[in-house]
Amino acid sequence: MIDPFGRTISYLRVSVTDRCDFRCTYCMSEHMTFLPKKDLLTLEELDRLCTAFIEKGVKKLRLTGGEPLVRKNIMHLIGELSRHLQSGALEELTLTTNGSQLARFASELAGHGVRRINVSLDTLDPDKFRAITRWGDFNRVMEGIDAAQEAGIKVKLNAVALKGFNDHEIPEMIRWAHGRGMDLTLIETMPMGEIDLDRTDQYLPLSLLRSQLAEEFTMNDIAYKTGGPARYVEIEETGGRVGFITPMTHNFCESCNRVRLTCTGTLYMCLGQEDAADLREPLRASEGNELLNNAIDEAIGRKPKGHDFIIDRRHNRPAVSRHMSVTGG
Repeated sequence: MIDPFGRTISYLRVSVTDRCDFRCTYCMSEHMTFLPKKDLLTLEELDRLCTAFIEKGVKKLRLTGGEPLVRKNIMHLIGELSRHLQSGALEELTLTTNGSQLARFASELAGHGVRRINVSLDTLDPDKFRAITRWGDFNRVMEGIDAAQEAGIKVKLNAVALKGFNDHEIPEMIRWAHGRGMDLTLIETMPMGEIDLDRTDQYLPLSLLRSQLAEEFTMNDIAYKTGGPARYVEIEETGGRVGFITPMTHNFCESCNRVRLTCTGTLYMCLGQEDAADLREPLRASEGNELLNNAIDEAIGRKPKGHDFIIDRRHNRPAVSRHMSVTGG
């Protein structure tokens, strides 16, 4: 799959549910209205859709949410998708999780060929963790990370950098993560969906944070890539890696190899644009994949060059109306 700008699309992110057992303040309102379960694709339909993309050249598949591990019978889907790892058609099957269900599922994930996961963690302070997630249990997430590492799964931490909340804690998080053999990726908050807070109060440019970190650490740019948009540095003092995902200050659109599929079968060619393609209708219209493949080709053919995210006092509305949990980040 080649988009209009010559970029090969080899990475599919699939939001298997919009539901989550947390209500992170930068992602959701506390009182969310989720999709009726009847609107969701079945696990068999998600498998068929993912398989169609793999047959068209997707090499990396990431399951997201909401929180993917709260989807009922999600391990059945992961087990089915693992056949593409065994055949060699898929290079990596992974997921992004809040860690709340990892203690329960880590060994099973490893058994299905999941070798690497991302865990979202914005603070090491249990009280602050409860405040930002609203419903989260810090100790349960720590138990989940322990279980994943014990199962042989490599864990990378994702932290959204939030001004006045965790910015002074980042050096401690770097040392803690690297001390446990985990990379840490820092992410700028993005203007997606109505939330209960003012994003201009939260927004911290990573260019500023990086300059602050440079006063404490020796950072060397490296070419390391995981298939996503992060730019990595190696920290001399710890020997570990820190990634920077900067959709606001330095977008990464020129090398975008990703598309995103929602749990209702809607394909978003760009996280930061509203344009989308309905794949549920062609999926259900025929037992064969000709209609579906044509719909995918048409959608890839209009993938935009990039997003137009802005956060300032004059642009204090979401750039896109859907919440991050709909398309899975």
